[in-house]
Amino acid sequence: MSEITLFKTGSGLPDYLRAADDDFTKKIAGNNGGGGKSISIEGGVWRMNVGGEEIAKNEDRSMNFVVVNGSPTISRVFYSGTYVKGQASTPDCFSVDGKAPDATATAPQSSACATCPQNIEGSGQGTSRACRFFQRIAVALEGDLSGNVYRLQLPSKSIFGKPEGDKMPFQAYARFLVGHGVPMNGVVTEARFDTSQSVPVLTFRAVRPLTREEWETAKQQGQSHDAIQALEVKYAAVAPKAAPALPPTFTKEATAAVAKPAEPVKRETKKADAPVPKSVDAVLAAWSSDDDE
Repeated sequence: MSEITLFKTGSGLPDYLRAADDDFTKKIAGNNGGGGKSISIEGGVWRMNVGGEEIAKNEDRSMNFVVVNGSPTISRVFYSGTYVKGQASTPDCFSVDGKAPDATATAPQSSACATCPQNIEGSGQGTSRACRFFQRIAVALEGDLSGNVYRLQLPSKSIFGKPEGDKMPFQAYARFLVGHGVPMNGVVTEARFDTSQSVPVLTFRAVRPLTREEWETAKQQGQSHDAIQALEVKYAAVAPKAAPALPPTFTKEATAAVAKPAEPVKRETKKADAPVPKSVDAVLAAWSSDDDE
């Protein structure tokens, strides 16, 4: 068992937490091999989102919350295109259990995640994998346990890895709690940005045990609709942008007529009447009249 102190406050673990039947934390810990409200860590900043829109942000380096529920599986997601901030997009392929593409994936990359070409090191940028790992947890803020429940999606560097002192990635933190016989939903967890990393990475540690009343609230929150919804992995299809409608005066037929003008109408030029030649008698009569003068 680690020599790291469980709670930084120095308080011991209450009896009601020691006696807890904690299958929840054990499922999250896994094995050693292995449109609602949300909190994002994009750009190394805590961002509160509701319905996909950012409504608030916090630039503190840490945040205290209670993990009221969590997915026992590590999921995967693959996008073939380049990420554009603020632009909604649907992944080409994703897996809820990390083993095989979901039945609703629009472009499955393989029949199994283990043999997928997007799961090979170097298929992404640098030595990374193009298909990314993530794990979802449902959290309630320490000062508002009976309030909103948020989804927090953890990227791979916040999930896997070895602990360094009291800086633990999520699964190492879960195993640490299991080793101490502590349920994760019975403690306040501090999530802190690891400033030694070039991308947003969280580390975790236990701050204090919950009071009995707080723990009862946390357990109820973990079974709430918002908590269950926070763990769901599904993506809404993004409808393609429709072509702009033409103004009423520019119907399809009218537009085609403008694009292809009618051929000019050829008008016949009216020819002048040809002069009628005079007869020989008329010419001689004219000469005679000239002579008489």
